[in-house]
Order: sequence, then structure tokens, then C-alpha cells
Amino acid sequence: MPGQAGHSDSARVSPLDRRSRPISPVVRIAAEEISRRAMQHAERLFIDPAEAANVLEEAAAAVSRALISKKTDTNSIQNLESYLFRAFLRRLSRTRKRELLLAEKAQLENFDSRTSQDPRAALEMKIFIDEFMMHCDPAMQDMLCRRMAGYSWNEIARLYGISRHAAESKFSQALQKVRKKLRLK
Repeated sequence: MPGQAGHSDSARVSPLDRRSRPISPVVRIAAEEISRRAMQHAERLFIDPAEAANVLEEAAAAVSRALISKKTDTNSIQNLESYLFRAFLRRLSRTRKRELLLAEKAQLENFDSRTSQDPRAALEMKIFIDEFMMHCDPAMQDMLCRRMAGYSWNEIARLYGISRHAAESKFSQALQKVRKKLRLK
């Protein structure tokens, strides 16, 4: 959201999102009304405000497209602001999951401490792995070992008889528990 409106409680939403998709005027007004609450929610999730603003604009563009494609007027939606806020939350959740998966991937790439040039980082990673191995169930420990050995999520999922997404999700949840225990972001 490029600039601020007349007061700091709401932000201005551009007529196009970052991918040059149009945002209808009615949806823009609704987006500006919920922008303060949306930014506060994103801040609680440690999402960068600029990224959150982009997510809000993308949600507004998606809602605009939905209204046009369904050839419905805004009267068919009981509360456009709530509808838009829910679309924002769904997109923000996907953004957060993507960030967590990238962080997880970076951690997994750094598991081999022999290639690490920073002894402190290697020690921190060793502590993290030890904590993970102490506090997680045997299935998660096995998944960690297999990931460190270079197994793909598809291979791990086949071993456990679950989907790739389920394997990644369970492992990610286990990582999150350890991060919280160690008070890591």
C-alpha cells in the first residue's frame, strides 16, 4: 500500500495489485477500512508490513475478480469487509507457511555442520538437533534422520503410508514445537 490516508488508522490501497490486477473501487474502500486490523494481525504473526500490504492488495484483487466472474453485485455478500478480511487471512496463512517451509529448508541445508564455516552456527544447529531428538517422537526423529540422509518427502511419505504434504506438515509442526521450546522465531 503505497501511501497513508489522511490519518494513520487506515492505509490507501492502489487500484492495482503488484501483479497489475485491477481492484474494484468498492473492494478498495473495504480494503482501506480493514487495513489497520489486517496490519495488526500480520504484525502479531511477525509478517513484514510491506509483505502484509501486498497480501491485502492481492486479496482485494482476488475478491474483485470473484465479484466480476460470478457477475454478482456486492449486495450478494452480506459483509464485504468480513469477506475480504477472511480472504486476507487465507492468503496470509499461505504466506506464513511458505516462510516457515523456507526456514525449515534453510535449517535442513545447514544440518551438515562439517561444511559450516561458523563454529557458533554449527554448535547452535547441534543443540537444535539434540533438542529435536530428545523431545520428538520416534517417527519425527526418523524423519529428521532420513531428511539429513537426503531422502525426499515423497520417499519418506511412502515409508509412513501418508501423503507428502502430511509428512512435511507433521515434521514442520515438530520443528515449531522445538523452536518454541528454544524460544527461536
